[in-house]
Amino acid sequence: MTPSLSQQQPQLLLVDDDVQLLESLQQWLGSLGYGVHGARDAEEAQAQLRTRRFDLVLTDLRLGTGDGFEVLRATKQLQPDVPVLFLTGYGTVETAVEAIRQGAFDFLTKPIIDQELELAISRALTQRQVLEENKNLRQQLDLRYGLENIIGHHPSMQRVFDLIQSVADTRTTVLITGESGTGKSMVARAIHRLSPRRNKPFVEVACGALPDTLLESELFGHVAGAFTGATTDKQGKFAQADGGTIFLDEISTASPSLQVKLLRVLQEFEFEPLGGTKTCRVDVRVILATNDDLEELVREGKFRQDLYYRINVINIHLPPLRERASDIPLLARHFLRQICEESGRKIVDFTDEVITALQRYHWPGNVRELHNVVERAVILAKGDYITLAELPEAITAQAPVAASTSAQKQSLKQALEDPERHIIRQALEAHNWNRTLTAKALGINRTTLYKKMKRLGLLPSKK
Repeated sequence: MTPSLSQQQPQLLLVDDDVQLLESLQQWLGSLGYGVHGARDAEEAQAQLRTRRFDLVLTDLRLGTGDGFEVLRATKQLQPDVPVLFLTGYGTVETAVEAIRQGAFDFLTKPIIDQELELAISRALTQRQVLEENKNLRQQLDLRYGLENIIGHHPSMQRVFDLIQSVADTRTTVLITGESGTGKSMVARAIHRLSPRRNKPFVEVACGALPDTLLESELFGHVAGAFTGATTDKQGKFAQADGGTIFLDEISTASPSLQVKLLRVLQEFEFEPLGGTKTCRVDVRVILATNDDLEELVREGKFRQDLYYRINVINIHLPPLRERASDIPLLARHFLRQICEESGRKIVDFTDEVITALQRYHWPGNVRELHNVVERAVILAKGDYITLAELPEAITAQAPVAASTSAQKQSLKQALEDPERHIIRQALEAHNWNRTLTAKALGINRTTLYKKMKRLGLLPSKK
């Protein structure tokens, strides 16, 4: 059974003090398509591990000087992701158990059948590939849901960033408030990704999307027969999030009876499944969110006061987009790069008229609406720049008519200015709008840069 090889040839380190057997195995494994490197003792194996990357280590238990356990420890220290496979003629159950306990992938005894060794190697390499893919996936999650993906230079957003970093390492309950579409789910995920729980589950529950009975079952699980249709036991979201983070969105919609159960979970981290009597205990970090005024709901008797005080330990309030209009160009360009990368489109930037229109709009749907508008514009765009023609009428209706005309019929002067404006803006953004550093990077003096910024409409507006 010849293994199907990936894009790169798997590299194996074979350690055996029997020179004849070592050469024979090297030749045979090489014929199967592997890159095989030999070592005759633990010291030589360590030297190779320091200078070359391997995908799998195969070692004899007894070596001339040292043993296979030294090779195992060296591998775990120098290349911890690489699996180690023991091949030995002196195997005992106790030795095999100890090898596995110390981190060996498998323990095979000689004489080894060809098919048995091929299968063991294939399994070890497959496991390593899965672990590598999981590592890459976690890195992608960090990029997608990390703090750097929450954009904003406005002082209100800087306070949000400070709070996220302050609470991430703790177990403290966090309440995220703000209008719909401000990014509450993204903030919750950023807290999780920055926390020690980052490699454990992040479980999100939209509380407003389910009726009371189903929501209670969704959160705490149920036992068979708890209600009509409950034919088997079901694990709830709190149990699924054990060791990690649970994010309860739209918490203001929870019924009074469910609020009582939530209060107990938050205080004792214990609950019983719906219809059950066995108490379950979990270790979870709870983050909640709402776009309602919980204080007002408490005054109206619609939300428990004791639960409100329990969840409002740390409150992170996300400002509506209309209150941080200075962040709109940053967000729009961030979404533009992201969407172009995902769709394969190549669009340079927005015209100045578009940026002005975006900043004048009131954004009832907040950041989520801005993302959708940019995505729509990328799909409709016919040139290198997104113009007013690609924006929804609700946004362009607030833009000056002259701006719309100029966007459709650019003069030669404007066409030449667009690339220059884009280059200067990129340099300014790269240097946090520091004119001295930007001028130096562009190879011009500050006065020339100032004049160009004034001519190209890049000077910040005076409020």
